[in-house]
Amino acid sequence: MSLAKSATVVSYGAQADGLLVTARRSPDAASSDQVLVAFLKDDYQLEAIVGWDALGMRGTCSSGYMLRGSGQIDQVLPIPYPQIHTRTMVPFAHLTWSAVWSGLAAGSVNRARLFFRDVARKSGGQLPPGAAHLTRAILSLRTLRGMVGSAILRYEAIGNKMEELDSLEFQTNINLLKVSASELATATVISSMQACGLTGYRNDTKFSVGRHLRDVLSASVMINNDRILANASEATMMMEVPLTIRD
Repeated sequence: MSLAKSATVVSYGAQADGLLVTARRSPDAASSDQVLVAFLKDDYQLEAIVGWDALGMRGTCSSGYMLRGSGQIDQVLPIPYPQIHTRTMVPFAHLTWSAVWSGLAAGSVNRARLFFRDVARKSGGQLPPGAAHLTRAILSLRTLRGMVGSAILRYEAIGNKMEELDSLEFQTNINLLKVSASELATATVISSMQACGLTGYRNDTKFSVGRHLRDVLSASVMINNDRILANASEATMMMEVPLTIRD
């Protein structure tokens, strides 16, 4: 079994001890008829074709490579990739990303809180003018954490119930989680920066949120939110929204 693939983004590809690679089941298979292949480092070679010099998230080393690998047929996972994608990859990716963005947002809020304490101590308790922005940042962070926590509990509750994992409701919600979490995290970091004012905007202060802002801005364009929303539009129109009518 051999495989050749041009992969424009392989995060930590050069550092990884192995890769899971999507591929057509056979050369004449339809593009949607894909499998997942497990390669260890000795099974493949990477040729760099695209560098990684981004505004933020520089540490992910998401360069592009031409991958050529070979191995045994039992390295091809028996479950079709579309099922793996729906039931495992998308939920894990969106939950993990959302948790990371929540951490970024929390880091920025912590910087803003420390800034306020520092200013209050030096000014005899008087708060800086950005107090409202700090409140807004804290509220959006709480909303974000609640959203991510609820989604994790929902996924854990479903477990291996394939019918529920494949349901239109779950798939739509787990995709929209990525959109909502990325937007909330970005709004939280921006509010934190506004709370700190110029001190948070600068890179040479201990209250700087510049790195938080650069990194969190990747959230909406890493698998573009517009693309997810466009794909979800038809699904959301088909979903029923429960209504409670009170006298």
